[in-house]
Amino acid sequence: MKLLTILAALMLANISIAQEYVPSPEVLKSREQFADDRFGIFIHWGIYSMFGQGEWYLNYGPQAEEYMKAAKGFYPSDFNAEEWVSAIKDAGAKYITITTRHHDGFSMFHTAENDYNIVDGTPFKRDILKEIADECHRQGIALHLYYSHLDWVRDDYPQGRTGHSTGRDSGKADWDSYYGFMNRQLTELLTNYGPIRAIWFDGWWDHDEDATPFDWHLPEQYGMIHSLQPGCMVANNHHQAPFAGEDIQIFERDLPGENTAGLSGQEVSRLPLETCNTMNGMWGYKIMDQNYKDTPTLIRYLVKAAGMGANLLLNVGPQPNGELPATALARMKEMGEWLRSYGETIYETEAGPFPAQSWGTTTRKGDRLFVHVMSPETSAILLPIETKIKKAFEYKSGKSVRMTHTGSHTVLHLDSIPTGIDHIIECRL
Repeated sequence: MKLLTILAALMLANISIAQEYVPSPEVLKSREQFADDRFGIFIHWGIYSMFGQGEWYLNYGPQAEEYMKAAKGFYPSDFNAEEWVSAIKDAGAKYITITTRHHDGFSMFHTAENDYNIVDGTPFKRDILKEIADECHRQGIALHLYYSHLDWVRDDYPQGRTGHSTGRDSGKADWDSYYGFMNRQLTELLTNYGPIRAIWFDGWWDHDEDATPFDWHLPEQYGMIHSLQPGCMVANNHHQAPFAGEDIQIFERDLPGENTAGLSGQEVSRLPLETCNTMNGMWGYKIMDQNYKDTPTLIRYLVKAAGMGANLLLNVGPQPNGELPATALARMKEMGEWLRSYGETIYETEAGPFPAQSWGTTTRKGDRLFVHVMSPETSAILLPIETKIKKAFEYKSGKSVRMTHTGSHTVLHLDSIPTGIDHIIECRL
């Protein structure tokens, strides 16, 4: 009853505030820290991992009533929060975004809203989110929480364009009931798990084809989040330009301004940017998907994101037994090794002063310009920059690099065409 009273008061208090969003000093600080981080790990984990078919398995045929029975067999005996967070930290990642409730409606945390959760609905009986949150706070890793706006099992969720075959009774849709359920769960997440740096929403797009625009009542919900934790940012993977009240702009499977996957054609804003992508092909664990990107590809993607002033949120889909896949761990370890040598050119940097070039991209930190040469066709690296460079040298060895200036361009003359993952030249402006 106390939780309901608090929730009602917060909702009423924030209706007027949410209409014109002014970020709090705490949120502005979180935005700055987030932008400095540049690298995070995404974790998609739920009972769907038991089927080994990815996180959308329920959408492709099973009845919700049968699917939900899987919770009674979910016992991730090898889950170890300390090992997870340690491996992620060793990878050079600065934050974790984890699925607390995906589209299948299963809560990976202890909720009072129903028994369909990791503590009350499984023989495991442990609050996985609490263990991860405690470990993140202990090891200094920021925690972001993914939360689905849609639900394929609840009758009160107004049916959108997905989840039509799960057996829900669409005649029982009740938006007020469902909206209250979500906000009570969000209140639990922001009350019981310590400092949360961001809520990462997904699912708005489920109603993007409605004849009448669907009102998710986001301003009130966003205002509630900011009131519960003034430093908590709001992000929403809606594939649109940012809405009022949001603090991060997300791009799915593409770098900002690109749209090869058909999900990220929106205009790039001035908010902190994040691109989320997979190590292999799926977000959730898929037993047949071993098509992992190699380490050079992942490192270069991270560098390209940083060159656009964006973070990379790189996904891992844990196995049903609670382990992170061995290949994912190997990739993370190798990325961490690279970042220990070259992280200074990624962390706490801004986008370079000109767009990415055919040879690579740039990042900047004050008067230091880091030239990331990743795919050169010649040893002469053309920089379309008007500011005259005072000196240039190899970042790793400190060896001086010869320069020539032509109009509004500077050319860096390397001894040979680089062949490594990323040949970095530091320039002083």
